[in-house]
Amino acid sequence: MPHSPTPDRMMNDNRSGLFAQLSSPRLLIFLILILALGLRLYKSSVHGLYLDEKFTLVNTQGVSLEGFNQHDVFFTSGKTYFTPKEFWKEKPLKDYIRAIIQTDIGNSPSHYALLWAWIELFGLSDLSIRMPSIIFSTLIVGVVFLLVRRYLRSESLALLCAFLTAIEPFFIAYSHMARNYCMTIFMTLLGTYLFLRILDRRKLRSPTAGKQPIGLYIGYGLSFAIATLGHYLAITIFMCHGLYLLLFNRDLKTYIGLGLSYIAGAVGLIIPWFVFGGGKYTFQTLAYQAKLYGGLALTNPYNNGFGIILPATIANVVKKSIPVLADLFMFSNGLSSDTLAFRNLVIAFALGCVAVAVVHRFGRGRAVPTWVSVIVPVLLIVGFAVYSVPSARLIVAAAVPLLYYLLYQAFAGYRDRSERQFLFLLVLMTTVPTMFLIAIAFRNGHTYGITQRYSGFSFPYALILVGLTIRQVFRQPTYLRLTLVAVLLIQSYYIGELLYRIYEDQAPKYTYYGHYRIENPYNTAAERIKKLYVPGDTVLYPSARTAPRDEVENTYTRHSIIDAQYTNLYLPKDATYYQRMDTTQTDRIILVKGKSGQRTTIFDFEGTKYRY
Repeated sequence: MPHSPTPDRMMNDNRSGLFAQLSSPRLLIFLILILALGLRLYKSSVHGLYLDEKFTLVNTQGVSLEGFNQHDVFFTSGKTYFTPKEFWKEKPLKDYIRAIIQTDIGNSPSHYALLWAWIELFGLSDLSIRMPSIIFSTLIVGVVFLLVRRYLRSESLALLCAFLTAIEPFFIAYSHMARNYCMTIFMTLLGTYLFLRILDRRKLRSPTAGKQPIGLYIGYGLSFAIATLGHYLAITIFMCHGLYLLLFNRDLKTYIGLGLSYIAGAVGLIIPWFVFGGGKYTFQTLAYQAKLYGGLALTNPYNNGFGIILPATIANVVKKSIPVLADLFMFSNGLSSDTLAFRNLVIAFALGCVAVAVVHRFGRGRAVPTWVSVIVPVLLIVGFAVYSVPSARLIVAAAVPLLYYLLYQAFAGYRDRSERQFLFLLVLMTTVPTMFLIAIAFRNGHTYGITQRYSGFSFPYALILVGLTIRQVFRQPTYLRLTLVAVLLIQSYYIGELLYRIYEDQAPKYTYYGHYRIENPYNTAAERIKKLYVPGDTVLYPSARTAPRDEVENTYTRHSIIDAQYTNLYLPKDATYYQRMDTTQTDRIILVKGKSGQRTTIFDFEGTKYRY
């Protein structure tokens, strides 16, 4: 007779089953997605909208800043008052196009269209208008997982890359912004996944599976159009697709199918925007900006109101590119010549290269000489004898060549042709967007465009390379594994510190501000007006003198109405509150009581303190 299982064995079997359930890839990716969503929701509505987000908000409502399409509200001769009802009058499509031209050079219509629909459903609170960015940023984590699992054939690596994407500071910071970046990066990543799926289907030779994947082509064409109309620099990722296709594909039907996808996306959405919409002003504005920034780079590179704009010399471009390229890879995030000094970085990198040479020659097999296990970690710290900045980041900087060497090892470990081709595509998409920015910098003669957010399309692919590197760390001999784990722990501390500063609004590269922003002051002012206003009262808005720089900024008055416009966005659309501009002061929204004339300050902006 068969033996009955003992209670101990039954308990062990139950534990094994429970462990298998808890460690299942589906459960783990679900938990990683929950983590990603939580990190993106945390403090997502604590800080008020910064300048570009305000532009996003007015564009979605068809409002041109300074009233190009509202002169009948603010500037009609003999009319001294205006109301929210007049401000919220119905606006035709041309008003939305004009608003996008004014504040975003005709860029991002697909994002504004999506956000307009979202606001119609969920309102325009700060959390509401940031929620699409939160959702797209979270979805990026899921697509990275799918991409790695399918094309590098490892669920553990896919989970690691998804986790890194979930905690990536860039994605968390930009999920808190009502801007186009998270949506556009997601669409380019989705386009990459669809592109590779199309190639997969075309490689299959069975009678049914080899048919043209029409649905994938349609999805790819839409992702191309929506991404390009989300941010024009998204085209750099699709350029990588095209180059990859030329190098590794010889199937005519694939060329035809993808070509038709591009044409359909361009003819259906992109070209109409450039012919009939705001896109027709884009190249004109870009040419104007190139001239403007080029002039500032030569005459006033530091105190020009746009940030530091340097002439595009080789030295300046290298200096500006180092932090952009470093931040793409989590293990080198924060390595900047501005904080660590270029000389220190060169020394650290040189020591790291020596360590690579030692490891490559003597330190890879099972029998590693004792002196190698000592000299490699010593090389990472010996530079402190000459560094001018005693920062632990320089240990990380010295380890960077070793980490790149391990990435090379990881690449060499893949023998399958399709996997190696996929890795090549990853490298292309990691580097081409930034190289494109560098090329444009030399072309225009200034470094203004070499910035982190414009290279953001590369982050998902760089994170996959980081995942490959970290996995390779744990395959090394004990001495090197322990050394690099210590380095990664040091870098983890700095990543955690950066996340803290992002949440506290103290990371200027990621939040554009070095001081803490309060909750949306315009929404706060609107709530106070709704609470205190009674018929007969008047709301006064500060109105500074304007200084338009071109015809797009030149509207119908020489006094600003921006504070009034932003506040009215949060007032009831049918309200008849009497409001007017006060050109005698520039900082306070004031409520004047009708009978007594008593003045109550609704909000004091204190100059630029609360105008982010």
